[in-house]
Amino acid sequence: MGSTQNGIMWFFRDKGFDDKSINEMLRKCKRLEGVQRESASENWAYLESIGIQERKLPHVISKCPKILTLGLHEKLVPTVECLNTLGTKPQEVASAIAKFPHILYHSVEEKLCPLLAFFQTLGIPEKQLGKMILLNPRLISYGIETKLTEIVEFLAGLGLSRDGVIGKVMVKNPFIMGYSVDKRLRPTAEFLKSIGLTETGLQSVAMNYPEVMCRDVNKVLRPNFAYLQRSGFGDGQIATLVTGYPPILIKSIQNSLEPRIKFLVEEMGRQVDEVTDFPDFFRYGLKKRLESRHRALKQRKMDCSLNEMLDCNQKKFQRKFGLV
Repeated sequence: MGSTQNGIMWFFRDKGFDDKSINEMLRKCKRLEGVQRESASENWAYLESIGIQERKLPHVISKCPKILTLGLHEKLVPTVECLNTLGTKPQEVASAIAKFPHILYHSVEEKLCPLLAFFQTLGIPEKQLGKMILLNPRLISYGIETKLTEIVEFLAGLGLSRDGVIGKVMVKNPFIMGYSVDKRLRPTAEFLKSIGLTETGLQSVAMNYPEVMCRDVNKVLRPNFAYLQRSGFGDGQIATLVTGYPPILIKSIQNSLEPRIKFLVEEMGRQVDEVTDFPDFFRYGLKKRLESRHRALKQRKMDCSLNEMLDCNQKKFQRKFGLV
């Protein structure tokens, strides 16, 4: 083992890495063998100085050991300074690097600038661009032609081609750009159509709840659909529920849907059909809103629709039912 490699080995051991992790990093990044211990220490100290917590640094370096091979003043500092211009809050850049450390070795000129220009053509405001990239820093690694353009074309194919709409979807959920059109987004759209969503309904899901488009049909959407069927909803009613409140298809059955339906039927003495008229029923907290308001109305022997009971803030609710 050469003295340089020996030096880097000691540097890693000093930082608490075991030999297995060290060898894995050396295998991942051959250039590590030529790194001086001093320059590795400088890079490590710099990452700590910009706000990456000491306890997270070993994980960051394990994911991307190449960071220790980059020139501090030639590459690391300029890249971080450029990323700082995208952020508006302290810790945003440090958090983005911790999520996706590879962002540090992508070229600002070759990757970041074209990416920003691409998003600007979609009508995304400048202040939102940085927010998107720091929230999902992996964006910098995506090819514009090979990946992002395909996502844009898919969304346009759903009918979202009006000015700025596709950009708004991407700002709302930057993670949608990480999914495969053929393996995830299109199958989800086809499933939603198959359960009765209209073209307008599908557009509404994509615009307002893009996270639903990203979920796996067989692992998440289909089981939720089957649960709603078992709970007594007809297929047409489920289509109405999903159109009214799309997250119903991605909520946890055990922790969210089941307790609410059980409370509706067993405690409130209502029929499941009532929820079809007010799909937002599934939006509200079980204890904070459903249970407390039901209890208040029950004590006064008052009846009302789910909409009247839930779709207002606490002050309006109290005024409406004379509870002040």
